[in-house]
Amino acid sequence: MPVRTIADRYELIEEIGSGGQGTIWRGYDTVLDREVAVKAIRPDMLLAPEHVADLAERFRREARVTARIQHHGVPQVYDAVLDADSADRLYLVMQYIQGESLRSYIDRGDPIPVTWAAAIGAQIATVLSHAHAIPVVHRDLKPDNVLLTEDGTVKVLDFGIAAILRRDITRITVTGSPLGTSRYMSPEQVNAAQVTPQSDLYGLGCVLHELLAGKPVFDGNSQYELWKQHITGEPRPLRELRSDVPPELETLVLGLLAKKPEDRPDDAYAVYERLFPFLPPPGSPPLDTSRRLGGMPDPTLLYRQPNAPRRRAPRAAPVAAPPTVVDTPTAPATELRHAIGDALKSSTELLDSGRFAQAADVVEAVLRPAAKALGSESPDLLVLRFHRALILFLGGDSRTALPEFDALADAYARTAGPLSERALESRRYAAHCRATLGQNTAALDQFQRLLDDATTAESHASELALDIRYSIGMLLLSAGDKDAADNVFESLHQDHLIIDGPNDERTREIADLLTRIRMPTSP
Repeated sequence: MPVRTIADRYELIEEIGSGGQGTIWRGYDTVLDREVAVKAIRPDMLLAPEHVADLAERFRREARVTARIQHHGVPQVYDAVLDADSADRLYLVMQYIQGESLRSYIDRGDPIPVTWAAAIGAQIATVLSHAHAIPVVHRDLKPDNVLLTEDGTVKVLDFGIAAILRRDITRITVTGSPLGTSRYMSPEQVNAAQVTPQSDLYGLGCVLHELLAGKPVFDGNSQYELWKQHITGEPRPLRELRSDVPPELETLVLGLLAKKPEDRPDDAYAVYERLFPFLPPPGSPPLDTSRRLGGMPDPTLLYRQPNAPRRRAPRAAPVAAPPTVVDTPTAPATELRHAIGDALKSSTELLDSGRFAQAADVVEAVLRPAAKALGSESPDLLVLRFHRALILFLGGDSRTALPEFDALADAYARTAGPLSERALESRRYAAHCRATLGQNTAALDQFQRLLDDATTAESHASELALDIRYSIGMLLLSAGDKDAADNVFESLHQDHLIIDGPNDERTREIADLLTRIRMPTSP
């Protein structure tokens, strides 16, 4: 299936979601080689095609304002693109965030812990405080627009979009329908009155109530019934639905859900201050989450370990011994063969253009079906895996590439022999990864053992051996062992003089290294 490109820059890879405003795609910015999220606004959300250009310009102005929020809890919006093929489609290009919406974790039968709900509410309040200071009002705060990343950080999505699609520009209110989502709309929004930061606080109250109770504030069966409940209905106190909710938290949520904006808390900062007592202090242990929670990330981590370093990547599992019974692969379909060839060709072209992230993703997409069809250690699959690992390494992701090169070295040793070209190459790149990651001692040890095998397989002056010897010399120099580095580079220089001549770039580079090594140090 051909990849669609918009604005000669953004490639739409796969649809990852849909909602009331349109569909969302995972895509790539081919200029900056980064993943992006692309929202295709539904044509019926817009006015006639001749007005879409005005809407796009309005969006750009709004995006400039939204960009001023400057908070990590607000994914950045990068671009607004008009569809070149049909003038009634607007694409919004945004920062791509991996995570799940709060909707995924709301369960009527098992609501989340109180401290977790408070932590999510506090993070949303923090984001709103930054937005309202500009001021930017979200207008459509709901669980679907709040994303939780794997480290428990909250991201509030779609800031400014509701403002862009407001009724003087769009069709959605031609029939008299106010803008927003019925289940989370403030009374003033239902009445199409003035929208203020207090309208977002009402939405936050709806979100907090649903997190704590496991169900929405109001459960009307129709849009009209929901609107009426928001205007005149009284929300049921949380402690009637859940006994472990503290009275002060119940009071806060009821205050957020006040009918009149002036009866709600003064601002988002005041909401944060009232949620603060329910947050865990720095250094406190995590909550026991042996209960369900469906794999939900811990939103209190931000408060228990403030400004913590990036979490360490999990250690790669040791490579298992070869199985005594080898799985019989199924015969690959012709389509898969073509897909593998296309992936290698396309990823190589992307690699040549410096688009490393997208090149790796192209190969990744065919790895799983190829493994199932060809077998886990078939030659074709190993080529795919090596190609992907090499892309990761060249793109600077040595941490991800390292365990794959280690596994490839073992796989090639089993299938082609320990001294085969690809087994040695895999070990060489694994050693380079270790050196890049600062594991100098392990890298030096691996290079030295690899040199012995490369010399046995080829010669002490083969291209592979020469590269390994150079890497050994550089690691010795990095470790401060100038005498050992001098011995390595002197021998290497003599070999390059014979093989490549004195004017070769590498020969001259090694000569310069020897000069610097031998320079006397200051007393």
